[in-house]
Amino acid sequence: MGHRDIPTLESRRLVLRGPDPEDYPDFKATFSSYRSRYMGGPLNAYETWMLYAAEIGHWEIRGYGMWMIHLKDTDETVGMAGGWFPAKWPEREIAWIIWPDQSGHGYALEAADCVRRHFYHDLGWTTAVSYIDPKNLDSIRLAERLGCTKDHNAATVDGHDAVYRHPTLEQLQSQLGHGIDMEIAHYADPLFKPKGWALD
Repeated sequence: MGHRDIPTLESRRLVLRGPDPEDYPDFKATFSSYRSRYMGGPLNAYETWMLYAAEIGHWEIRGYGMWMIHLKDTDETVGMAGGWFPAKWPEREIAWIIWPDQSGHGYALEAADCVRRHFYHDLGWTTAVSYIDPKNLDSIRLAERLGCTKDHNAATVDGHDAVYRHPTLEQLQSQLGHGIDMEIAHYADPLFKPKGWALD
């Protein structure tokens, strides 16, 4: 099932595959919960169905989209990450969401880094942004850990979101990229126990 041209991506702990109908229950549970409050939610049953249909349709229209994040060890899904560029979006976005019970393991960091490298290396993207609600401090911190900087001059979606500009491919080939790789490696280490509040 799903779009036949969606590539499968792999990272240290994750396998990213296109969204399938059987992945919908976890998506619905997340977007009908408080977890989605910074992404237009919580949504009702009809709204979550329409959004999930849009996730699949985005691949058909744009040729890229959001992947389901699967754990290599168990194949369970833990969230979504990928590209998002619906109508009225000023620029192509890299977005992520982790299911509420799967946060704090570095999955969003690892998945977002993986899809960004795919977009830059394989699709030739030279830039991307993430549109983040200013109150969504966890996503802002994650964007900063991904090397993003706030772009005060970039157009926003609705005038209320903050725009975080992703580093270029050249920038990622420097010490910045090595630092991201190191953090991902720490999360992959079973002995690693992050201190403080868990971040995605």
